[in-house]
Amino acid sequence: MPRPRGKGAQGVKTLERGLLVLEALSALGEAGLGPLAAATGLSKSTLYRLLQTLALKGFVEEGGGVYRVGPRAFAVGQAYPRQSLLQAARPEMEALAEELGESVNLAVMAGLEALYLDQVEGKKLVRLFTAPGSRAPLHATGVGKVLLAYRGVPEGLSLEAYTPHTLTRREALLAELERVRAQGYALDNEEKELGVRCVAAPVFGPGGEVVAALSLSAPASRLSLEEAHRLAPQVVAAARRASLRLGFTGSV
Repeated sequence: MPRPRGKGAQGVKTLERGLLVLEALSALGEAGLGPLAAATGLSKSTLYRLLQTLALKGFVEEGGGVYRVGPRAFAVGQAYPRQSLLQAARPEMEALAEELGESVNLAVMAGLEALYLDQVEGKKLVRLFTAPGSRAPLHATGVGKVLLAYRGVPEGLSLEAYTPHTLTRREALLAELERVRAQGYALDNEEKELGVRCVAAPVFGPGGEVVAALSLSAPASRLSLEEAHRLAPQVVAAARRASLRLGFTGSV
C-alpha cells in the first residue's frame, strides 16, 4: 500500500528552507530577522521557527537578536576539505617548528572568528600552546589578518580592544590589510595578548583562493619585531609548500 507523500514532501521543503537560511547566513556573516527575510524571501514567522530549530541543534548561534552560523554547521561543512588541508599543512608545520623551535599553528575563517585546526608545539622551554578548536578574533591575530586581507572583511566584524596595540579603527585595519597583501604576510604585534607575537602567511587552495593561514607564534621577549620580519620568508615558504600540496599551481 503506497505511503502518503504529504508529510515527506513537507519535510523536504523544510530541509530546503533550512539550507537556504544557512547559505544566507554564510554570505551575510551575521544578520537579524529583517535582513535574513530579505535574503531568503521567507516570512519572519517561518524564518524564526527555522532559526530556533537550527539553533537547538547547534547549526546557528544567536545573540541579541543577531544570528550567525553555528559551530556544528561549520564542522559539517569543513569535514572533507579540512582533512585534506591538515594532510597538506602538517608536514610543513612540523618542518618549520623543527627548524625554528617555535610553535606553528593552522587556522581557517569561521564566521567572524578564526578557528584553529592544528598546532605543532615548539621545542623551546617556554612555548605557546593553542588548542585545536579554539577561536580567536580576526582583527587582532596574525592568522586573522591574513584571512581578512585575502578573503575580505565581513560585515558586522567587531574591532574590540584586547591590548593597547589592538587595531580598533576600521581605517587603520584596512591600511594594515593592504600591507599584508603587499608583503605577503601578517604580524600580530601583541595585539591579542601582551607578550605574544606571531607571523602568519596564507595557504592557497587549488583555485587560488586563500583557504587557511599558517603562523609562527612565540613570546615577544624572544620574537622581536625585527626577528619576526626576518623569519617571515620562512613562514611564507612553508605556507606556499602546503599550498602546492593542496594543488595550488598559480602565482601569488
